[in-house]
Formats: sequence, structure tokens, C-alpha cells
Amino acid sequence: MTDTRPTTSRYLDGNYAPVSEEVTAFDLPVIGELPVELSGRYLRNGPNPIGTVDPSTHHWFVGDGMVHGIRLHEGRAEWYRNRYVGSATVAQHRGGPDIAGPNWNGSAGGPNTNVGGFAGTTWAMVEAGACPVELTYDLDTIGRNDFSGTLPGAFTAHPKIDPVTGEMHAMVYAWAEWLDHVQYVVVGTDGRVRHTLDVPLPGMTMMHDMSLTERYAVVYDQPCTVDLDLAFAGRFPFRWDPEYGNRVGLLPREGTADQIVWIDVPLGYSFHPMNAHDAPDGSVVIDLCVYDRMFDTDLLGPFGDGMARLERWVLNPATRTVSTTVIDETPNEFPRHRGALTASAHRYGYCAQPSADPAAGWPTLKHDLQTGTRTVFDHGPGRAAGEPVFVPRPGSDPVEAEDDGWLVTFVHDVGEGTAEFVVLDARDFDRGCVARVPLPQRIPFGFHGNWVSDRAVPPPT
Repeated sequence: MTDTRPTTSRYLDGNYAPVSEEVTAFDLPVIGELPVELSGRYLRNGPNPIGTVDPSTHHWFVGDGMVHGIRLHEGRAEWYRNRYVGSATVAQHRGGPDIAGPNWNGSAGGPNTNVGGFAGTTWAMVEAGACPVELTYDLDTIGRNDFSGTLPGAFTAHPKIDPVTGEMHAMVYAWAEWLDHVQYVVVGTDGRVRHTLDVPLPGMTMMHDMSLTERYAVVYDQPCTVDLDLAFAGRFPFRWDPEYGNRVGLLPREGTADQIVWIDVPLGYSFHPMNAHDAPDGSVVIDLCVYDRMFDTDLLGPFGDGMARLERWVLNPATRTVSTTVIDETPNEFPRHRGALTASAHRYGYCAQPSADPAAGWPTLKHDLQTGTRTVFDHGPGRAAGEPVFVPRPGSDPVEAEDDGWLVTFVHDVGEGTAEFVVLDARDFDRGCVARVPLPQRIPFGFHGNWVSDRAVPPPT
């Protein structure tokens, strides 16, 4: 019988394709001038399969994790590094022992979705069960770390840090260990879990993210659920399931599962909320990127069934109703805001504008949610920018000068097959790039990252 399976996949082609080398480069060239206030590391995680995969079944979300990082200090780009996140799979491929640390569900893969600093260390993270992996300042793997033995099971790629308490909040799920619930987890500033709560659900939804307000942890119970046919075939197991319905749960932060206020919302799927806050009238306001459907016809990644638009949802806990407004109907993804305003009202949000064809260019967007204006930074023909991470100017007031800072990201040049680290002035897109740092190799399209200042995670002495 002739094999008719596709031999290529958009999620393995072009700049989705993995890189083969782990590179270290020092004293990188700078075009423009790096702000001297930026002292720390910009880190970003993403999938980078280490071995051969079947393009007909390989899903973008399940490749081995690779962290790319650049260290800035005193106006210089001191180094660039990329390192695989350690895992049983990577260790086996390299012929070595498994990495150290507990592995509660026997996961072979390593975190490939997010990376950031918390409680004085660097963490690589992924959703759906696997334990976080602790990294050194130089991005080498230390081992799995279940928050010093206090995490009972799963974690997430999208925790939220409360800027008032400094605690980290997460809504986590575990495929295939938990089929009827997710768990709310709060990690204290000492890096130890202080609170967990099981949240029963009618099925196993793909709970990619959560939101946080001063009163609530927000639960997204959406219509991407486990498809057993895909699961038994060894494939990425989540698929569009419109019969499941779509709802949002408002869980009082220190409450119990039976206190959740569930509110039905329009059918769709959101990977990423921008931010959420409690309004004076008791409603909950959420800005988020919304797809009409997800993993319906495209079972290998997120972009084949359409792009997300930016919406505002206003949830009324008293009436259990929602009103929705489209902020921007053009493609918006990877939304970010100033971290000091997490769980509070914000005026500005920043997004990437991806398209199915990276050669068309992926601009960076700034939304003024007060005036309704949108500003576009066009990186140039065939230049595709990733998630824009906001870094505040030290000492700037997050309310009076909310956008006083920089946006940092990696930009891929499709025609040249190269990558740059780029710094933008968040207040003045007309200024052009504040600085560009050409990097020694291509950086595949990936997911999430963060600016980790040297105050948050100090360099080795």
C-alpha cells in the first residue's frame, strides 16, 4: 500500500524547524544603543525536537524544550546561549542518565513552553502534568524541582505572579492522570506550595492558562478536550469539541470549589488572556485573544483553523452573564501587559500579530484600551516578531507612567534565515528600534519567555 501521509508540516518547515546546535557566543554586536538600565536576561522557551519525528503526526506543542537567552549588562550584550531543557528523552538521545529530581507522572519530555525567574531561581515550565525543571543562570539543567517537595502533582506553563503578595498562582491539569478535575496551586515567595484546591470538571479540557484578579482565580473550561482516538494513536490528544460548551469559573482565591461562580461564554477558545481585574460594580473584566475554534481541521498546531482576535469580556457574577466586545478583529496573539498591574486595571497591552505565512511579517502591536487606538510596529518585510515582553523603566510609576519602559523580543528574518534580539521604546514606536542585537544562529518560532532581572535571579559570583 502506498504511504499517502504528508511528508512536510508547516510546524517543521522554515523557521518552525529545529536547530541542531547548542551555541555560546560572547560580546555580541549591537546596532543602536542598549539601555544601561537593562541588567539581566531575556529568556524564551520553545519546541525543538532532538530526534526524527513523523511530520504527518507531529504536533508543534510536543517537541523537546529549548531555551534561548541573551544577557545584558551595562549597555552590552554579554552573551547568547541556547540549551535543551533536560528530560528523559534528551538524556536517552545523548546516551546519558536521566536528569535528577522527582518525576511524579513518569513524563519523558521536558518543559518546552515558558521560562522565567521566581524565588531566586530560573524555571522552565510546561502544561499538562510535567514537573518544572530548574536551570542555572547560564541555562544548563539542574533537574526537576517540585518546589522542594511541596508540589503534589502537575504544574502549568502560565502561572501568574501577584505583584502585591509576590506569590505565584497557577491552574493546572494533568493528562492522562487526572480526567475529572484540575487543581488550583499557590506557591509562596519562598518557592514552596502553600495552597492547593481540586476543581471538579465534567471532562478533560486543555487548560492552557488562567487569570487572576484581586478576588478571583479564573478557571477556563473550554471546548478543546481529550479525543481518545488520538490519544490511543499516540498523538497529541486534544481536539475541538463544541458539544462540551464553553464557560468561565470565578473561584474566590481562598474559597472552595463549591463557591465557584460558573458563567457560560460564547463558543471559542483562548490560549492567552492579557490581564483581568475586578471592576467597582462587582463585575470581572478580562482582555484575551479568542479563536473561533481550535484543533478542528488542523490537528498539528494552532494556526490552521484561523487566527485569534483581541476581545474584552465583562463577567457579571450576580447574573452569571457575560458581555463581549471585539477590541481588534485583526490577528492578535501572545498578549502581554506591565506585570506590576497583574490583577489590576491596565490601560496598555501588547501583542504579536502572527499570520499563516511568516514571510508576510509579524508586527508588534500596542493597544491603548482607554482610547481604543492601536499602534503598529512593522519590523520590515519578511521579519517576524515574537511575544513582546514589557520591561519597565526602573522607578517609573505603573499607574501614572504605565507604558514607560521597553518591549523586548526575538525577530526572525525569513529571507536571511537569521534572528535578532530587538528592543523597542514602548512609549514611542516612531523612534524605531532602540537596539538590535544580531544573534549567531536562527531561533525557531516558539512560545513564551520573560525578562529576568539580575535583582530577581542574581548571576553567579
